[in-house]
Amino acid sequence: MSVDKILVVDDDPMSREYVYEALTQKGYEASMANSGEKALEAIKSKDFDLVFSDMKMPGMDGLQLMEAVNEVSPQTIFAIMTAYGTIESAVDAIRNGACDYIIKPFSPDHLNLLIQRIEEKQKLVNENKYWRAKSTKNGGDNLVFEKNSIMNTLYNQTVKIAQSKAGVLIQGESGTGKELIARAIHLNSPRANKPFIRVNCAALTETLLESELFGHEKGAFTGAVLKREGRFELANEGTLLLDEITEISMVVQAKLLRVLEEEEFERVGGSKTIKVDVRIIATTNRDIVEEVKKGNFRQDLYYRLNVIPQYVAPLRERKGDIRLLSNYFLDKFKAEANGSAKSISPEAMKALCEYDWPGNVRELRNMVHRAVLMANGDEIGPEHFFDGYKMIELQNDNNALHAGRSIEDMEKELILKTLKYTTGNKEDAAKMLKITTRTLRNKLHKYDEFDDKKINERF
Repeated sequence: MSVDKILVVDDDPMSREYVYEALTQKGYEASMANSGEKALEAIKSKDFDLVFSDMKMPGMDGLQLMEAVNEVSPQTIFAIMTAYGTIESAVDAIRNGACDYIIKPFSPDHLNLLIQRIEEKQKLVNENKYWRAKSTKNGGDNLVFEKNSIMNTLYNQTVKIAQSKAGVLIQGESGTGKELIARAIHLNSPRANKPFIRVNCAALTETLLESELFGHEKGAFTGAVLKREGRFELANEGTLLLDEITEISMVVQAKLLRVLEEEEFERVGGSKTIKVDVRIIATTNRDIVEEVKKGNFRQDLYYRLNVIPQYVAPLRERKGDIRLLSNYFLDKFKAEANGSAKSISPEAMKALCEYDWPGNVRELRNMVHRAVLMANGDEIGPEHFFDGYKMIELQNDNNALHAGRSIEDMEKELILKTLKYTTGNKEDAAKMLKITTRTLRNKLHKYDEFDDKKINERF
């Protein structure tokens, strides 16, 4: 979530105005109140994302205000400002529902970092609420497949393996739905009501990934102005998904192995050992056995992760799911966009089922989304799906482009492949090729053996 509207509550005018100025200079929409009572009146009349309240105030103090805010505006986040002498009270406030606290005096940058941390925490909380709600409603999002398909078998396996704490390694091409399978394991496990935390290992440098996983102490490195919990701590008693595990460095692999074996670690820059109870699910789109052979991935870590191996088949190996997924995404996106399209034409569906889907389910999802936005009538045709995608099959064809082939040969092949997509419909093919139907017919007559009758017979 994004924190935009903030209410500052403090009976000390200098402190109140200092925080107000610091927030407005950072671009936040800030308001002020000089007492708990005034703050409560403001909250009843206006929505706030975050309340920053002093702990000790005459009349209604910070804790009492927090309880009142939770009743009238439970979605509003509450954070405490406190002096050194009342840190114990701030910790009590955290236990009673405050999101975080900050110790006076503090700098504007420190304040901004705290808000960023609150946003990140709330995002994780909301994400877990969302997925639990989805699970309760329909058993998961986008887990759509034929009753007798290999994906159905895989899903049934996830229900069984969810009961254990054993590590799971999910392998498969990009876009096949590895994360959805990981979420299904979590949501069917005894940990379903605990956090599900995801880390994209490929998106972070070695230093950042280590801090992200294990957290860091204040001053551990340049920019570490606050102590920060890592993803292992956030996932305690829940599930941690390590996405694209083969992208992590050997240094981080060694530290990760220790956590898996001993269930303990230290934050970066810290000496205190932290115990955790976390179920690990890892994913990769690489051949991890080959990475082990090359020396890029530790063999002992591989064995630790690969207790329960799972393989998510590419969409081209489960063609039967394409029709179900296409209609699922159609219903989803037409509702979101108030689209006019109600169905996918038989010709378009045939083209979808014949396509090899190098981008798998993610590509199909994006293509249906685009088609819903582009279609004007009740029915989506091939031209709504494959306009802009017509070169993909050529690009994936090893014999398509090589020295010595003429432009005329390439043009002929493109035309025939486009006609294949449109199941022989010349008007649709001409639209995709951005030429007139007459030009297309002339070109087809130019290819001696491909007259109109034979074209219709061919498709």
